Amino acid sequence: MKLLHINASTRGENSESLKMANTFIAEVRNHTQLELDTFNLFDDKLPEFDGLAVGAKMALFSGSGFSSAQTKVWEEMKQIFDRFARADAYIFNTPLWNNGIPYKLKQFIDVVTQPGWAFGFDVEKGYSGLLHGKKALVIHASGVYHAAIAAGFGSDFSTPYVDDWLKFIGVQSVAHIHVAPTVVNTDFAKTKANAEIDARKVAREWASKA
Repeated sequence: MKLLHINASTRGENSESLKMANTFIAEVRNHTQLELDTFNLFDDKLPEFDGLAVGAKMALFSGSGFSSAQTKVWEEMKQIFDRFARADAYIFNTPLWNNGIPYKLKQFIDVVTQPGWAFGFDVEKGYSGLLHGKKALVIHASGVYHAAIAAGFGSDFSTPYVDDWLKFIGVQSVAHIHVAPTVVNTDFAKTKANAEIDARKVAREWASKA
């Protein structure tokens, strides 16, 4: 199995989402051969999706051709996409930031989600994902928010957004595990243990079909 691990946390060894991702990866490795690629979004080079990149995308849509600068940035983006597309499966770990995802994860999504790479378009049928036959696990961690908490303690736009994006690009088999809350929790050990059970279960399911 070629597994791409996308780490969207800044907290290193203190990150609960990263710890859970590592638990999952170790369990997969215990049951099948694993080729692991790790992309640390806050440490590894990621092209800016800025005016130059948007201009290249619009030039592609219009068929007007790239400038030399646009060609360079488009090639840099294609290298990131190719790394993404090579994987059979994905594991993301991400914290909940301001009810959503970290900006570097959004930047990664904007870089790789390009026409002809991640999706196609038909004027009558609309969009279609191009990354078929892949699967993903997304591990979310949050200090305060969890599904059973009162509305005044925040919202989760991260889970539905990442789920929708993955399915938009063709990844239909998507699982989510929440390690939450990590801070406002009188029994975090139990919360973590339950999440570990879920992570190991998904890992064994993936390994059995590798």
